[in-house]
Amino acid sequence: MHLHLAYPAVLAVLLFCVGLYGVLARRNAILVLMSVELMLNAVNLNLVAFDVWLRDSLHAGQALTLFTIAIAAAEIGIGLAIVLAVYRNRGSSAVDDLRDTAEHPDDDPGAAADTDAEATPAQKAEATA
Repeated sequence: MHLHLAYPAVLAVLLFCVGLYGVLARRNAILVLMSVELMLNAVNLNLVAFDVWLRDSLHAGQALTLFTIAIAAAEIGIGLAIVLAVYRNRGSSAVDDLRDTAEHPDDDPGAAADTDAEATPAQKAEATA
């Protein structure tokens, strides 16, 4: 049996392009994770296709594919846990909303404590009210 390498390679390119579009264009974090999985599956398809095409006696492509599948399973488990934690805290799983959680170099947590120390007790009471 002779495998034509063009068929799985074209399918892998199409899968990878759909995954890349999903990562760049989607706003929902779960859809971004699914797109990353599509890209990983395109790589797995190439690994297995080239392993069969090269007739490797060690089947290194298939072994690397199993390793990639294990890493992808761990990645999706951790990724979904992070998305669920963000959804519980923020009420949304939109990727654009995650930019608000980043720490900026201008933000100094000690600066807020210094301004509170200089405030009078009346100003502190107004701030808490």
